[in-house]
Amino acid sequence: MSQVNTYLNRDLLRFSTAGSVDDGKSTLIGRLLFDSKSIFQDQLDSIENTSKKKGLEHIDLSLLTDGLKDEREQGITIDVAYRYFSTPKRKFIIADTPGHIQYTRNMVTGASTANAAIILIDARNGVVEQTKRHTFIASLLNIPHLIVCVNKMDLVDYKEEAYENIIAQFKELESKLTIQDIRFIPISALVGDNVVERGENMTWYQGSTLLHTLESLPVSNYQNLRDFRLPVQTVIRPHKTEYHDFRGYAGRIAGGVIRKGDEVKVLPSGMESIVAKIHLLDQEVEEAFAGQSVAIELEDDIDIGRGDVIAKVENTPESIQDVDAMLCWMGDSPMNPAKKYTLMYNGNEVMCKVKRLVHEIDVNTFHVNEESSKLEKNGIGRVNLRLAKPIAADPYSKNRNTGSFIIVEEGSNATVAAGMIR
Repeated sequence: MSQVNTYLNRDLLRFSTAGSVDDGKSTLIGRLLFDSKSIFQDQLDSIENTSKKKGLEHIDLSLLTDGLKDEREQGITIDVAYRYFSTPKRKFIIADTPGHIQYTRNMVTGASTANAAIILIDARNGVVEQTKRHTFIASLLNIPHLIVCVNKMDLVDYKEEAYENIIAQFKELESKLTIQDIRFIPISALVGDNVVERGENMTWYQGSTLLHTLESLPVSNYQNLRDFRLPVQTVIRPHKTEYHDFRGYAGRIAGGVIRKGDEVKVLPSGMESIVAKIHLLDQEVEEAFAGQSVAIELEDDIDIGRGDVIAKVENTPESIQDVDAMLCWMGDSPMNPAKKYTLMYNGNEVMCKVKRLVHEIDVNTFHVNEESSKLEKNGIGRVNLRLAKPIAADPYSKNRNTGSFIIVEEGSNATVAAGMIR
């Protein structure tokens, strides 16, 4: 079996959780960890003691993920909490993202690398503003799978009617989303029904549990294996005498497959050469693919530096200086067309200005507002940017790695936006 086939059969799933405040995201993840026996005894003892001090009847499983002191005191998730667990079928990386509207930027960060997103809805409240916001962001980020978990079914007496009503509310949003695979599961994270085990309270539900769904989701199709892209992070030139002729161009492959003998082009220079050797860790390999960090030797001595992109001759990204992008604004101050910003993209740092705000999107109604003149904190809109020099880039819909960027504010060096190239 080739390395590429091995990659396609890999068993790692990255997923994020999102929802409104108190919808039970942290409790759900705690339940997944607890019921899949993925926590240590000392952790369990600690949260059991804390739960008793609070006078709770059930173990407060949310304490497994709400690690920051402020979060524990306020009972909310502020930062993105990453957790890892595994079952015999698959390994998982979870990003538990904040529910408060002022932490929407953290949700963007946590979901940016996800293969799937879990949207929690309180069975008592139905689809609310944050449900729409997080669903829209998941769609904007091209997350291929969406699992809508209707939580706290224990608080509506496990009634099928309450579940069906929420499905009907959510389906009104579906036509405005780009996500093709949307699944619905009624759960009780507190009690555990339909999370890892089915339970006995919702016999009317005949679908899969959440864990079984996560274990069976296809994950091989999210990575672009067609278009080879290697953004160069560094050029390796050893000083030892026996390696004085070595020149390796190192980075993490952002898309596609590369093999020895392939003809490649370097952008933005346009120079062409042939792959002589591929180094993976301390081994020389015949091929490498998306997600691997490699160093490539070329047959020709070409001037290549950090931020350049190596692609195959017959399939190169577009070189652009005017960027049409969707922007999630994260800065405390509104987006300012009069300001200069730094666009950071795969090792490139390029000065940029906002030419115009094409439109802002109301994530509560998905309405496009072409009259808006600026993006406020947590605002999302389509913008035109002008760069000081061209970059080699792909549309985000084609490659999430080479179609995304961040914007940094001059002076403060604060990250003020995350962008997706259209």
